[in-house]
Parts: sequence; structure tokens; C-alpha cells
Amino acid sequence: MNSKAKPFTILDTTLRDGEQGEGISFTVKDKLKITHLLDQLGMHYIEGGWPGSNPKAVNYFESVQNTKLKHSKLAAFGSTRRAKNSAKDDANLNALLAANTPVVVIFGKTWDFHATHALKVSLEENLALIKDSVAYLKKHNREVIFDAEHFFDGYKNNPKYALSCLKEAHKAGADILTLCDTNGGCLPSEVFKIATKVVETFPDAQIGIHTHNDAGMAVANTLAAVEAGAVHIQGTLNGYGERCGNANLSSIIPTLMLKMGIKCVSDAQLTSLTNASRHLDEIANVVPDH
Repeated sequence: MNSKAKPFTILDTTLRDGEQGEGISFTVKDKLKITHLLDQLGMHYIEGGWPGSNPKAVNYFESVQNTKLKHSKLAAFGSTRRAKNSAKDDANLNALLAANTPVVVIFGKTWDFHATHALKVSLEENLALIKDSVAYLKKHNREVIFDAEHFFDGYKNNPKYALSCLKEAHKAGADILTLCDTNGGCLPSEVFKIATKVVETFPDAQIGIHTHNDAGMAVANTLAAVEAGAVHIQGTLNGYGERCGNANLSSIIPTLMLKMGIKCVSDAQLTSLTNASRHLDEIANVVPDH
């Protein structure tokens, strides 16, 4: 496991992925409260939303500019450029820059089936979308986290191509390469095996993990990736998220610290986890898990 050799970071996506959970709807005021909560908890990155998707997200990024964070870096989320656009003329990429965050999380297709059938581009064109988008954001001095969407499904279908997508993002300057189990259907043994291969293929890269809970495996899959050498975790406090939820950071953080010896937040922040979890439920108007 390489986790101790590289900086270990956590990205909380409660404000983006978490807001897609059933019955969850945050006002801009709510999102600002949660931003402070996550910052106090010691999250390294807070993913604030997709600025190109709706006016509320734009309003949040405008409002949060006056917020001073002590521990966290704010990230905007979006996709690679559209196939018909150049990077400099792509509205989505420019909306990410306009959000004025130090970090940008950008997702790209890494499953060959999605490239040809969802985006309707050639496999070579999809590689260009990834490369151009990451390079454009790096040119504008952003820290870039590349989310390899549906990576595990893509790898199982065409491992060479899935790895080539990561290679293009890495060459273009992506700071972190995040492997996404977007469908939430992988088993820990699969995640460990595939993540191990990625870590071996990109020894100088920071590898991340982003899992969903459709098979009830999100926390286990996250920990399997960490055991394989992943040093960046994405999830949500309390496991909020679309469909069956995201990896639950309320479970992952103490497991990393108390069972795996990985210092991801301070001891004082760890002791505040229960209160933070309940406070988030209060803001979201969700009954806490007894």
C-alpha cells in the first residue's frame, strides 16, 4: 500500500453528488452552512457543484467567494469539452473557470461503449476530449482532478482503452486520477485488483477512488482501493447521493484513522464527526440513522 508515501486527501461531494439524493434539496444558504461544516471537519476538498448546470450552483460559487476556509479547497465540477467545441470555446469549461475555484473536478468517459454510443465519437476523439480539457484547465492554473467515469466497467470491457484515458489525463497534467465505480456494482475484490493495476501503471500519480452504493459496497470498495494504493477518496458525509448513495465518509474516516493507521483529519476533528454528521442531517431535514 502506497498511501503513506503520498499525501492522503479526502474530497467531500455532499454539495454536488449528495444533493442528488432522494429528498435532498439545499438552498444556497444551506450550502454555505455545509461548506463551513465540512471545512471545520478537515475535508481537503469541498466539491461545490456544477456551475454550468443551474443558476443555484452559479449563485453558490458567487456567494462563497467571500468565505475564508481554514482547511479545505473549493472545487467546481464539470465535464470534458463537447466534441463540436474547442476547449477555449467550450461553455462548460469556461463556466468552470468563471466559478473562480482553485480546484476543478472534471469527468470524462473511460468506457469505450459510452464514447461510441453516448457521446457518439470515435475512441481517438474521446481521448482528445480528455487531453484538451485537462490541458486547458491546467493552462489557467487550476488544480485538476480527473474523474474517470465508469472506469471499472470500462476496464472490465476494454482495459487497454480505459488505461489510455487515464494516460491522456495524466500527460495533460491532471493532479489526481480518480477511478469511479459510477454504477456502484463492483465487488471489493474487483476494485482491489483493478486499482492495483492502475497504481502499478502510474507509479508517479495520485490515484483516487469514487464509489456508489448500489450493491451496498461503497465503503468496502473505497477501503479496497486504499489497500491497493489509492491516496485520494471521494464520498459524502452520511452517504447522501443519487440512487442508493455515495461512499459514506462518516464510516470511512474513522476506519482509515483507527483501523488502518491513515491520518486523514486531526484527532480533534475526528471527535467532532458525530456532531458534524447530525448537524448535516438537521440542515438536510433528514432523520439521523439511529
